[in-house]
Amino acid sequence: MPSPTPQPSFVLVRPQMGENIGAAARAMWNFGLDRMRIVAPRDGWPNPKAVAMASGAGRLLDEAQLNEDLAGALKDCTYVFATTARPRELTKPVFSPEAAMKLAAEKIKAGEKIAVLFGPERAGLENEDIAKANAIISVPVNPEFASLNLGQCVLLTAYEWRRQVEEIEHEVLDIGKSDWATGQEVEALVKHYEDRLTEAGYFYPPEKAPGMKVVFRNLWSRMRLTRADVQMLHGIMRQMVRWREHRD
Repeated sequence: MPSPTPQPSFVLVRPQMGENIGAAARAMWNFGLDRMRIVAPRDGWPNPKAVAMASGAGRLLDEAQLNEDLAGALKDCTYVFATTARPRELTKPVFSPEAAMKLAAEKIKAGEKIAVLFGPERAGLENEDIAKANAIISVPVNPEFASLNLGQCVLLTAYEWRRQVEEIEHEVLDIGKSDWATGQEVEALVKHYEDRLTEAGYFYPPEKAPGMKVVFRNLWSRMRLTRADVQMLHGIMRQMVRWREHRD
């Protein structure tokens, strides 16, 4: 059964190769989408090559809605996007994938049913297909090589959908089993290094020592250390001092 999460339907219009249908299913399920509709697939349906390519997303193919024509695939939809890289003479609003999926999320939240059209691999959607859409999604690709295969286009759109409906952590720092070092722990580490470096004559000449120490402390403040980092750096300095003493 399809997941209960409200989401757009991805409509593959006259797809030509089973492998690309399978790749589209896999891309959809990567980002939590499972409403696939297929219109007049060239090689018939079901297609064993699509199943092989879908890998763990074969359920989407089993549950895909098969339609003879595009009008039938869109009969319950209230707003339709059409993906195309080519300029068209049809007057329609043109969205980036990000903006389109933002609008889709808003409309779905309001109770509307949204569809996104993807054309056949060789030439994309025809004007007759796009005429049935309310808006166009245009991917900002290299104009000298604008061709995207079906799986790629589905992946880009599905990713942007996921960004709109999920809280995305744009940067995560995994510190393992350690905790962040406290100010007191960092201060003790800095003092340890300052004391040893002072003994070694690093802060020289004396009149420049205060300024050198400020720069030195600023160096440590630019690094966010874990407790494990602090322990390791203490150990490094202790070992260097021991090595020097034993050598002398």
